[in-house]
Amino acid sequence: MSESVSEQKTRSEQKKLQKEEKKLDRQQRKAEKAEGQEQKQKRKEEKLKGKTLKRRVFPIWLRIVVVATLCFLALILGLMMGYGVIGDGKAADVLEFDTWKHIKNIVTGNPD
Repeated sequence: MSESVSEQKTRSEQKKLQKEEKKLDRQQRKAEKAEGQEQKQKRKEEKLKGKTLKRRVFPIWLRIVVVATLCFLALILGLMMGYGVIGDGKAADVLEFDTWKHIKNIVTGNPD
């Protein structure tokens, strides 16, 4: 009987020790993580010290608007070139709604 009681004590002591070791490991990992973050922040600050901040002269939103506008203009010019030069029509007719209605009727086969 005395052996089982002493074994239980040692087991409970071992469990306590294991819990304490896990706790210390967690604390150590947290400390290492905090050190790593501090070092990362220091490196970032050092990089920023050597560089001057650049201000965009041509903002990104304006770039998007300009590119979209240029794409639209390229589409219109392409349609005008195709209809006027290749298709033997007037280039300005591309911009009229009746022209597109007529083309739609030809494609779909409606004799309106």
